[in-house]
Amino acid sequence: MKLQNTIYAISSGLGRAGIAVVRLSGPKAKVVLDAVVENFPEPRIAALRRLIDAGELIDEALIIWFPGPRSVTGEDLVEFHVHGSPAILSRLFQVFANFEGVIPARPGEFTRRAFDHGRLDLVEVEGLADLLAADSEPQRKLAIRQFMGESSELIESWRTRVIEASAFMEAAIDFADEDAEIGGVQNAVAARVESLIGELQRALDHSSTGVSVRNGLRLVFAGAPNVGKSTLFNWLLERDAAIVSAQAGTTRDVVAAGRNLGGLPVLLSDTAGLRDETMDDIEKLGMARSRAEINEADILIWVRAPGVIETVGPERIPDLVVINKTDLVQNSIHIRNDTESFVSAKTGDGLEKLRRKIADIVELRYAGAENAILVRHRHRDAVLKTIRFLNDFLTDSGKSLELKAEDLRRAARELASITGRVDVEDLLTKIFSEFCIGK
Repeated sequence: MKLQNTIYAISSGLGRAGIAVVRLSGPKAKVVLDAVVENFPEPRIAALRRLIDAGELIDEALIIWFPGPRSVTGEDLVEFHVHGSPAILSRLFQVFANFEGVIPARPGEFTRRAFDHGRLDLVEVEGLADLLAADSEPQRKLAIRQFMGESSELIESWRTRVIEASAFMEAAIDFADEDAEIGGVQNAVAARVESLIGELQRALDHSSTGVSVRNGLRLVFAGAPNVGKSTLFNWLLERDAAIVSAQAGTTRDVVAAGRNLGGLPVLLSDTAGLRDETMDDIEKLGMARSRAEINEADILIWVRAPGVIETVGPERIPDLVVINKTDLVQNSIHIRNDTESFVSAKTGDGLEKLRRKIADIVELRYAGAENAILVRHRHRDAVLKTIRFLNDFLTDSGKSLELKAEDLRRAARELASITGRVDVEDLLTKIFSEFCIGK
């Protein structure tokens, strides 16, 4: 990425609108602004100005001038709040393009420059991406903590503690001849490391909730063939997304669709029925995909039905067991516990109670998710490696002081990789590609 170029893009979304916000950032931002307005505005004060090109009025716009480094990108930046006409935007972009070194921005390039100039770290960048993509209140709360630096502050405090422990070890190396002093230093460092491992493990234990909420919970219907999974899937989705037939094995692949339950986003999945034997290669493939979907599910609903022999049970404990087709049973059925629901998709009996029960499970999974610190798989992986290096430091008593110090240095580097305080070029392309053009 060539930072000597000046970049521009619309940041308020495409299409006709009352107002469109155009950003221009880079070393020539001041030159371009000076060329299109007659009276240069004061820094960081919104000013109404006429935009002129070759003596012709383009538009009357609100202008905000942010001289670097006190801008979102860390460099000179202008915001043009123009009328949201495609013709006005096209003409304004033509004016920009007449300046050498002024080019359209690529996806995420404004945010990348903010990172390169130290205005945001990687966790804050990812938080901004998640904030822009948030569909629910829990997702917004989770993202805002990341974007505002709360998670980065805690991660940096972990790294600082590792660095402090490493400094003690380096000092011990320098005074290696004083055995009594070294033993005391190692014991003190070990106590600090043990305490930190406990904190890291607790953050790791809560990370699965954060990851699930960020991506949207995955709710999976599974069970034997012909128990009514597809019917219940369509009912909860409130449209016919999966084919329903009396013939067993109609569903051969995973059918997925998103919807909100109680205002919370959920990805619903209908799966192929599971049984122990089949000669159909396509059905075998479908069952393999069903098992993979079950393993990835945040909420597993296992469906059973009277008269359907279940030859394959769930590989994990379901969050809810639904006994469907109760209209086929003459005697009344009594629910044994809260993890079971008896319904008839045909008559509608029990469906509303089932809906409330599912909504309660979803709400419970989302509860407290905004407090998660580690919300991406790369965060989890880095903390897992950090814990491993810290445990290596504690467990190998015969290791030299130099190697123990290296364990701590490795742990510090892993934590630094989360916020981007080390060379993480291989992560940047993926992270910034999640943004739209104007961010």
